[in-house]
Amino acid sequence: MTTIYKRIEADHKTHRELLDAIADSQGDFDERRQLWERFYYDVKAHAAAEEETFYSRLMNDPDGQQKARHSVHEHQEMDDIMDELNEMDITSPGWLNRFATLKHDYEHHMDEEENEIFARGREVFDAQDAEKFANDFEKRKQAERALVDEKSEEKLEA
Repeated sequence: MTTIYKRIEADHKTHRELLDAIADSQGDFDERRQLWERFYYDVKAHAAAEEETFYSRLMNDPDGQQKARHSVHEHQEMDDIMDELNEMDITSPGWLNRFATLKHDYEHHMDEEENEIFARGREVFDAQDAEKFANDFEKRKQAERALVDEKSEEKLEA
């Protein structure tokens, strides 16, 4: 059985690949749109599931609380940039410039999670917890994918 750490790292691998492919896309805006859509939906669902199944539990640990709050704050910052990118013309140089910021920030966030936050999680949670959280994460991520459009529409209406 897999652990929450391996499950999140698997998503991070996919996200890094998509970030690189989007950054490398030139001229073929249909390809960029498709890659962006895959990235957008997966990251939105990933972040929500991660917050509910991992960070909410890490916040219960006094030493994990600050790290968890920091990561959740970074999620919000990246969420804002992603929503901003959705409103921009994907063919414009401005879109690529803003995307470069997102790419940099998200790569930093993933590195920080994998190198610092997971270390704290391994101190706090036992192997059984890590496996349960992975299962919870997968279920929540699937449910969250269905809600991404709904949440985006609500943001636009607000």
